[in-house]
Amino acid sequence: MLLSITTTYRPATDLGYLLHKNPARSHELELAFGRAHMFYPKATDERCTFVLLLDIDPVGLVRGSGKNGGLLDQYVNDRPYAASSFLSVAIARTLRTALSGRCGQRPDLAQQPIPLSALVTPLPVRGGDLIERLFVPLGYKTCVERLPLDEATLDWGSSPYITLRLEATCRLVDLLNHLYVLIPVLDLKKHYYIDTEEIEKLLAKGGTWLPAHPDRELIARRYLRRRRALANEAIARLAEADTAEAEAEIDAESPADADGVVELAKNAAEEKLERPLRLHEARLDRVAEVLRTLGARRVVDLGCGSGKLLRRLLAEKQFTEILGVDVGIQDLEIAARRLHLCTLSERQRARIKIVQGALTYRDKRIEGFDAAALVEVIEHIEPDRLASVERVVFEFAKPGVVVVTTPNREYNARFRDMQPGQLRHADHRFEWTRGEFQAWVAGITRRFGYAARIEPVGDEDETLGPPSQMAIFERGAP
Repeated sequence: MLLSITTTYRPATDLGYLLHKNPARSHELELAFGRAHMFYPKATDERCTFVLLLDIDPVGLVRGSGKNGGLLDQYVNDRPYAASSFLSVAIARTLRTALSGRCGQRPDLAQQPIPLSALVTPLPVRGGDLIERLFVPLGYKTCVERLPLDEATLDWGSSPYITLRLEATCRLVDLLNHLYVLIPVLDLKKHYYIDTEEIEKLLAKGGTWLPAHPDRELIARRYLRRRRALANEAIARLAEADTAEAEAEIDAESPADADGVVELAKNAAEEKLERPLRLHEARLDRVAEVLRTLGARRVVDLGCGSGKLLRRLLAEKQFTEILGVDVGIQDLEIAARRLHLCTLSERQRARIKIVQGALTYRDKRIEGFDAAALVEVIEHIEPDRLASVERVVFEFAKPGVVVVTTPNREYNARFRDMQPGQLRHADHRFEWTRGEFQAWVAGITRRFGYAARIEPVGDEDETLGPPSQMAIFERGAP
């Protein structure tokens, strides 16, 4: 199995400083399962390529004696030849300093995004669209070449092995950490026992990027080989890290902004209330699924907040134009960071835009989209101004599909820490019962020519209904 990393940064041979491997000679390291060979097939000021070639002993992996033995239980397997958790371990062992982001001789360069490309082969991919879902949100341009099977195995169907090429302008430490975590995620196999220590490895290598990844739950589950208890713990800790990151960004940007601190406290209180239900994630996942299923390509997220739905949409190739609109400058700043707008590839950057705007005023920028989403937005609007929002969205913007979610007030009785009559968020102007929401939806369909259906979000209580409710509006023929 082989990993190569190439840069065209000038002088390109500075890659040797970042990797702590001299381009003028080859390097070797014995591992528990084989030997790692490291060399530079090309090293000039214009272009420099580093190669990590992993030579695994297939017999030694199975035999139970010796330090290399007992890692596998079958002689016939693809582990010696497929990029898998063996390669991740080799990266950690051979490039340990680079993986930590340290570079004593070029510390500034270690923190600087530079043009990088990586090649991994042969890589087993057990999942149809995983490459795009995992790497595109991180800013990579991807290229996949399916490796053919030999003539003796043609009847087995298409090969699960690929050559993966990645290109981005990013820090080397980010590229290495992405590969360390995501190679086993693509393969869905590990050669060693999975326990709670794996959660710490995942958080250590993914802590700076994984909390904001739109598929962080999928990554956690596959990285931990679908060990449910471990995955649930990892997902909960990633969600907490995501919230803490957003708060830290606000504090760093405007530490003296009292309004921002107050708003964070309000949001944190609501998220803490709903966290045991995983309600926030369930809402966003369901809205993205509805938009995808209905075939929307151009989508506007009205009241996009800090960009959590936007990052899910950006991860889907189906959505060719994505617009996020919010009245709060601070939320938009967090969204820009969460989406890595500054480091996205040119192709990705052309797909997404975030702008400031108020939903109570007609805005031509939001008109003509296939679909619009208002996720937990309407309850923040004063009731006497809700009619203005309705006209802006359903009369003037007129998207083909509108998806609206809002809390179900009846369900609040299930929350242990809530008092009778209390609202989930201090900024909520109202929270509707199921009957009140149904009446509002019926009024929209009657006035603006939309058909609608209502769905529950979250597990339903037999008496109180679901924790959140969602309406899916589809515009009729003009």
